[in-house]
Amino acid sequence: MTKQQAYSISAADLAARGRDQIPAELLSSTQLIYNSPAALAFNSPGARGFGVKRAGLSIPGSVMLLIGPGCCGRNTTILSAEGGYGDRFFFYVLDETDIVTGRHLYKIPRAVEEILDVLPQAPSAVVLCLTCVDALLGTDMERVCRKAEARVHLPVVPCYMYALTREGRRPPMVAVRQMVYSLLKPQPRHRREANLLGFFSPLQDDCELYGYLQQLGIQTVREIGRCRTMEDYHQLSRANFNLVLHPEARLAAQDFEKNLHIPSIELTRIYETDRLSRQYQALAQALGGTIDDRAEREATEDLVRRVGQRWHGTTVAVGEMLNGNAFELALTLARAGLTVKEIYGNVTPQDFVWIKALAALAPETKIYCNLGPSMLYYDRSTGAADLTLGADAAWYHPHSVHVTWDEDVQPFGYAGTRALFSALDRALSGRSS
Repeated sequence: MTKQQAYSISAADLAARGRDQIPAELLSSTQLIYNSPAALAFNSPGARGFGVKRAGLSIPGSVMLLIGPGCCGRNTTILSAEGGYGDRFFFYVLDETDIVTGRHLYKIPRAVEEILDVLPQAPSAVVLCLTCVDALLGTDMERVCRKAEARVHLPVVPCYMYALTREGRRPPMVAVRQMVYSLLKPQPRHRREANLLGFFSPLQDDCELYGYLQQLGIQTVREIGRCRTMEDYHQLSRANFNLVLHPEARLAAQDFEKNLHIPSIELTRIYETDRLSRQYQALAQALGGTIDDRAEREATEDLVRRVGQRWHGTTVAVGEMLNGNAFELALTLARAGLTVKEIYGNVTPQDFVWIKALAALAPETKIYCNLGPSMLYYDRSTGAADLTLGADAAWYHPHSVHVTWDEDVQPFGYAGTRALFSALDRALSGRSS
């Protein structure tokens, strides 16, 4: 009997197939989803890190009512305990009768009122977090929110934790990025102010982007992750433009343009210095100024070169549960001289710009789909990598050196690249000692 194996394809073979012929085994939308221990923490749109539930509380002073069966809130109790959200989460646990009849829709406004009765002071807003139950029922939650608002005289907004819509145009993490800015009202725009959109926590403090924007005449840069009060939050609508740093914030940026008349420019989080430099020069050109990035680029390339030489040939497995694109990160590591052995990720057509370049450097790199059912047969006992990058990759190689690279504070730009290679160097040095 032939032993079953996890499906993989080499970078060279995938690049040869092209973006229009991605194997079905690499597309989670074409097959059953396997929630392996590696993927469980991030597959649910309400799970670890900034999933829907935690992201929905980015509105300062808000509270959340999670409406769903008990199983949908199981990891919320962990988030409450570990993240300091214990006084901001409330639960409406649906029973069978609720699910069959939809009677909970009439009780939600009263539930919101009860939340306000037990809080020592009124929240800034109440977020109603819905699960797949209401997706299947076709609930008009906007109408339910209006009824609740009329009862409590506070903003009540919906937040959709619909895993069923993950493959659609407006998946949960796109929708929640729209929701967190939905309470903003038009204000006069200030030409020397800008917002950074895309993340729920701020960029690292030493990110050079802040300084470059100052060079371009931007005196105030705002991020929702740095908003502590509703006054801070409403200042976001004063910006002259938005910088979109994550593709899942594109629809939110469109809402800014439609409702607040604030245009946007998009940047991509990348770790390769040559592409970073080109991106910064394009930003400067768009804003009618100049950016001198020579010192930052040289310092970053010097560090990458030194770390790459020190650990040349070290084998690496790269996952997708991290702050970055798994394929772009793999290419960055390969160019530095490390040997990328495996990548775990959901391939999209947009990834082929990295996959083609990777195929030229590391054609034998194996690419797996984290959520593919065949990963049930992944053999963790053979061929361990020296280093893993990403919390999911760490599960596949438990005895390797691990860099999870999934902290809340977001790496970006040259500072992000330096932080990454410094983390890799520290991790590998610790193993050697």
